[in-house]
Amino acid sequence: MKRSAFLMSALAFGYAFLYAPIVLLVTWSFNESRVANIWGGFSTKWYGELWDNSEFLDAAWLSLQVAATSATAALGLGTLAALALVRFGRFHGRGLFSGLLAAPLVMPEVILGLALLLLFVALEDLIGWPDGRGFSTIVIAHTTVGLAYATVVIRSRLAQMDRSLEEAAMDLGARPVKVFLVITLPVIAPSLAAAWLLAFTLSLDDVVVASFVTGPGASTLPIEVFSAVRLGVSPQVNALGTLIVAVVAVIIVTGWWLAGRRAR
Repeated sequence: MKRSAFLMSALAFGYAFLYAPIVLLVTWSFNESRVANIWGGFSTKWYGELWDNSEFLDAAWLSLQVAATSATAALGLGTLAALALVRFGRFHGRGLFSGLLAAPLVMPEVILGLALLLLFVALEDLIGWPDGRGFSTIVIAHTTVGLAYATVVIRSRLAQMDRSLEEAAMDLGARPVKVFLVITLPVIAPSLAAAWLLAFTLSLDDVVVASFVTGPGASTLPIEVFSAVRLGVSPQVNALGTLIVAVVAVIIVTGWWLAGRRAR
């Protein structure tokens, strides 16, 4: 009984540690007062002001565009990289290639952001591109980061896949491209979706790398939020965080519901 009580207490403490800040965020988003730690009554005015905040809205739209573009690029490149590592066996430079793919996983984001900034500055001086920092440089930086994670996810699924399915299709006369499209792609589709979502989330959440490779007029939402809270937590930031939590909760519940229906 004592052990059970201890485990339940530890579990309750863990959940409170994880979710109490989110509950406070949602609660204070309905605070009438502009001061974050003084309750001034229930109000939804900060959601209205958030809707009229063009800086947050523009930053959110830019973040979604960057995340979708970089996640799609990381998925395509990660799939090719995983196929090369799993299907091509040993080849010259395999170790270096694998190490370069894994480097963003262990490299500090500050170093990665600084390295990309120096690369873009050198390219601009050498060939005139990119002309300043903005959407394209952020996409390239986030693709570099997402590529490493996408490759790990897709590579693990390809390594576990039963290759006899592909071999049987080729024995029946199917060309490699058709085998990949008809056999391999449907089998690894869940890992492709997971890789895309992971790269999308990493891009949407990034502050450090984006702060190095962005420029005037191209602030992503995390950078805009970070700039807004440096002088104190704004109630609009609380409202924004509540909306993000609500969207994520709806997606998770929908996923559980669809998974439950499929299991039946």
